[in-house]
Amino acid sequence: MKRLWQILLSGLLALFVSCPAFAAQDEADFIVSGKKDGTVPFEQIGDVPYVDVQKTARKFGASVELFAKSKQAKVSTKGFYAILTAPLQEIVVNAQPKTLSAPVLVRGGKVMTPAEFFTLPAFTQAVDKQVEFKNGAFQIERRYNLAYEDKKFGGKDNLLLFTAQKNVTFTTEQPNKHTVIITFPNAVVKRDLHERLRTSYIASADIRQTRGDAVLKVILGKDAKVWSFDRTGDKLVFRAGLKNALPAPEEEPAKAETSAVKTAAKPAQTAEHKSLVEGEEPSVLAEEEALSHEPVMTAAAPKAAVIAPAKPEAKPTPAISAKTAPKAAPVLKNEPNPVSIREAHKKMRIVVDPGHGGKDPGAMRNRMREKDWNLAVGKELARLLQKGGFEVKLTRDNDTFIALSERSRIANNFKADLFVSVHTNASKNRNANGFQVYFRSEKATDKEAAETAAFENEAMQYEEVHYNFVDALLQSLAKNEYINESSKLAGYVRNAVYKQPGIGIAVNQNSSVRQANFYVLKGVNSPAVLVEMGYISSNKDRARLGNSAVRNKMALGIYNGIYNYAKKEGWIN
Repeated sequence: MKRLWQILLSGLLALFVSCPAFAAQDEADFIVSGKKDGTVPFEQIGDVPYVDVQKTARKFGASVELFAKSKQAKVSTKGFYAILTAPLQEIVVNAQPKTLSAPVLVRGGKVMTPAEFFTLPAFTQAVDKQVEFKNGAFQIERRYNLAYEDKKFGGKDNLLLFTAQKNVTFTTEQPNKHTVIITFPNAVVKRDLHERLRTSYIASADIRQTRGDAVLKVILGKDAKVWSFDRTGDKLVFRAGLKNALPAPEEEPAKAETSAVKTAAKPAQTAEHKSLVEGEEPSVLAEEEALSHEPVMTAAAPKAAVIAPAKPEAKPTPAISAKTAPKAAPVLKNEPNPVSIREAHKKMRIVVDPGHGGKDPGAMRNRMREKDWNLAVGKELARLLQKGGFEVKLTRDNDTFIALSERSRIANNFKADLFVSVHTNASKNRNANGFQVYFRSEKATDKEAAETAAFENEAMQYEEVHYNFVDALLQSLAKNEYINESSKLAGYVRNAVYKQPGIGIAVNQNSSVRQANFYVLKGVNSPAVLVEMGYISSNKDRARLGNSAVRNKMALGIYNGIYNYAKKEGWIN
């Protein structure tokens, strides 16, 4: 018996070691500006490093919501949200699809993502950091455009090398014999640094980030006769050394300096460069071929004169006679507002969009599914609109899946004058309740509105076809001329639902018209609103919307709002 247990135990141990699902977890360091700042759970699966979504996001200051039933995680911070779903590689970032190099996983009750997720440009920009993951650690720095890279010492000069983006500019000044100050306006240095070099050419160097600028302060050594600071490609190089460290530059016509230089008023001095054959100690700068022909600034380098080009002589203006006098410009009539330019059809065309459908159930509570309520109200609304004399098209009239991008395309192909998307809200807050109507805006009314949009945009995860990024680009460039009209339509719908008896769902007159970045509204070339009939997560709203008679009253209220808007806009006499 004992032998049998030993065999079983050894078999389980072999399974534990060999199976990737039981791979041992490690910790990934958080290195912030060169200093360790804690760790997060980390696991190497094949060639892909994975980290715990929840703990890693919180280290960056982002919030996380986990949805165990759907195996999802929602990561959000100011200006950013993402939906990660196991076991998919496709994620949704700010309502746009992205693909990771490996799928999101659920391991031991934790949602694990490839570490690359936290290096996505949208995320790093939102947290205002530069992030790399290498050697099993997150390397986190300021979003810098200037960095100290290296130092090089030679017999005739010392160099300090910096990397900098092309938009980094600088000014230099020498307030006294031993001090050089270089200011980089609006630059951000990677790290504050103080170097005590204690050489005969550079005693110390100190670079600091001030409020809006970076400032480099160099204390020259006792033997430093000349110094210079120049750009070479993506490098900025500070040099201090002897006068004859470089060959004198060939005479060239005067050029305007690109950097402002303030120096003490001493005469410039130059010296012939002696070759290494004559026994001179080598210069670091002489060894750097790319730098070997840069001009040298001494403590008294005069600024090059800026010579303005001579202006051409002005030609005399001929006298204007009656024959040559220009004709009076025609009076131009004001063009109509783009919103008022409609297709030449007599009846208003309306697309009714029952949200979700098919494999996308929307919000669910018990056996109740949002997609079913949306379809019921959408079909009744379409019936009422047709009866009222409108031309109507449903994006779906049965339980089928329609991609978000396809819904707006249906509206545009129909040349719709209005687009109305019907939905039911949901919240983790069980006290949240009431009717709301949204129109699209890049900026949400508040946090709750942003979360509602994020929830509705999650439907993109069900789109199996590869996303058409050309369409995405066109939709992102869609004009906003319909926002005011959409806001007006939302107000009419809110007021009509508020006045409609028999619904029994609260309509707050002060906060029920809202704005948020709903993807389904983004590419529609007409006024468009998204209706949230109530909260399926609210016991009261759920009881009301579960009643077909109430849903019909809701459809009637929405219809009355559309009718009142159309009448006001002159579609109905």
